[in-house]
Parts: sequence; C-alpha cells; structure tokens
Amino acid sequence: MITFLKKILGVGPATNYAELMQQSAVIIDVRSPAEFKQGHIKGALNMPLNELEKLVSTIKKDSIVITCCASGMRSASAKNILKNSGYLKVYNGGSWSSLNNKI
Repeated sequence: MITFLKKILGVGPATNYAELMQQSAVIIDVRSPAEFKQGHIKGALNMPLNELEKLVSTIKKDSIVITCCASGMRSASAKNILKNSGYLKVYNGGSWSSLNNKI
C-alpha cells in the first residue's frame, strides 16, 4: 500500500542529477526562446513546451533526458509528453537554476 501511494505521489529516492549527467543525459529546457536567452544551463537544448512533440524526434528514445523550465510546472508536463512518446529515462529537473546547482 505504501509503495502504491509513493508511486502515485511521485515520492521516492532523490534523483542524482550529477550522476545522470556523467551518463550523458540530455537537458531539455522547455521555456520560451526569450526566457532561455535570459539564462540557461550550458549545453541545454531549448525546446519550448508547445513545440516539444515535433522537436524531440532529434533525441534518441533510449537517451537519458532531464527536463527543466522556470519553476518545474512545464518541465513536469514535458516529462509526461516524453514518457507518452516512448522515452523511458525521463526526469523532471524542475527549475533550470535549481537543476544547474545540482549538476
């Protein structure tokens, strides 16, 4: 029962984003191009959420993908879009500035 609740609520062990980066993770920043220009993680790909489904085909489905945005809301949506598109290793990194401190 507890495992079921944790799965529903998304509660589990903390993700080690630095380790994922050592495994060649791809960071997708789903903010607008204007937001991205104001600051972003070095090497991150800018794929605005409203264009994600058509742009993401450039990334292999077996890649490790970390999504980020300004607050974590759009990146959560992006994670769901990617999962529904067949990507298996997708992580919501939350805000890009917080993620930048974790990698």
